[in-house]
Amino acid sequence: MRKYNRLLSFSVALYVILAVLAGTVFLKGETSSGKEYKVEINRIINSLSKEANLDKLDLRGYQYVKKADYMRIGASDQAYEDFFRENDAYQVEIVPAYRDGVVDGFYRFEYISPNDDYRGGLLLLEAAMAIMFLCVMGILLYLKYKLIAPFYRLSTLPGELAKGHLKTEIKEEKSRFFCRVVWGISQLQDTLNVTRKRELELVRQKKQLLLSLSHDIKTPLSTIGLYAKALEKEVYHTEDEKKHAAHQIGEKAVEIEKYVEEIMRASKDDVMDIQVDMGEFYLADLVKKIFSTYREKCALRMIDLEIGPYENLLLCGDMDRLWEVLENLFENAFKYGDGRRIKLEFYEEDYCQLIRVFNTGEPVSDNDFNHIFESFFRGSNSRGKQGNGLGLYICREIMQKMDGEIFAQKEEDGMAFVLVLR
Repeated sequence: MRKYNRLLSFSVALYVILAVLAGTVFLKGETSSGKEYKVEINRIINSLSKEANLDKLDLRGYQYVKKADYMRIGASDQAYEDFFRENDAYQVEIVPAYRDGVVDGFYRFEYISPNDDYRGGLLLLEAAMAIMFLCVMGILLYLKYKLIAPFYRLSTLPGELAKGHLKTEIKEEKSRFFCRVVWGISQLQDTLNVTRKRELELVRQKKQLLLSLSHDIKTPLSTIGLYAKALEKEVYHTEDEKKHAAHQIGEKAVEIEKYVEEIMRASKDDVMDIQVDMGEFYLADLVKKIFSTYREKCALRMIDLEIGPYENLLLCGDMDRLWEVLENLFENAFKYGDGRRIKLEFYEEDYCQLIRVFNTGEPVSDNDFNHIFESFFRGSNSRGKQGNGLGLYICREIMQKMDGEIFAQKEEDGMAFVLVLR
């Protein structure tokens, strides 16, 4: 903001300097000129002294003198008054007329001064400079108050949110350029608040669950320990007693296994906590968003993006969550495909809308294919590539929460994923 204010000050100073320079140039021009009309008056007087006839004088060859009159001495008072009267349109020069060395009368010359041109040019120049200055200052002030000032106020908000200061007040902006930005940051702040609360609640529940399961596991573990120690010390002498002890160890192991499954299920619940807002949307809107988002990305990667024909049907689901699924599929296509082609197909089957996303490349192995939708699973083709093994798992959870489904297809030259919308 300080640099921008310095730019405004510089603009004002530049205008003042230019205006002073223009005035200086005018003054120099005015002092160095402005006497040309006297040369023409002397020429006219010389010609009149030879011809002595003012009526035959042709003023079209003169640039500054526009009119010439003569009055003899001894004329009436009214004639004197009219002769010496000023002219609003032209400047007046009175010159005595000599005949035989004696003043016989007076010549009246009406002329325009060369300085008038300078003044007119200066006024036009100053007016043009003033208009340009006002326009430039108007643009700079508009940018300051409509773009730079709101952006300056918003510049600290992302940093505050990144530091976890989620209670930072976000003031509304009247600027139409930033109202959506402010609204988006406010939505982000609310989402982070909700996410933090949910995370704290999940942590609390997880701790309670772990404490409870830890306490519950102690009992079967101690029982297993006692039976194992009894078997080790050969406390049991008969086979029936030994079988009973082994059976008890087995039952307690099954009980512990159930507790372990409970822990695993609780861990999965953390990942599955995905909110879906069911609604209605048109397929054309989804396709338009896909095309506008990934046309340029595919072009930069030299990938052919093919979008098949479709009918603009009204679909039921959460378009934002469905878009999240498609984003995952496209990113997987970029990451694991061979970079030749991505194709989208749309068709109906059993009153369901199916969207098929295919990308060329080497398909996964049969073993990996059976586990690709499991959480934290990463196939053999993911070595050296970033990821956490949750993308397809989340895609399946989203589709199931929208009462839909997603399944994979292995092709000879690539992989395909089919989304089913009911």
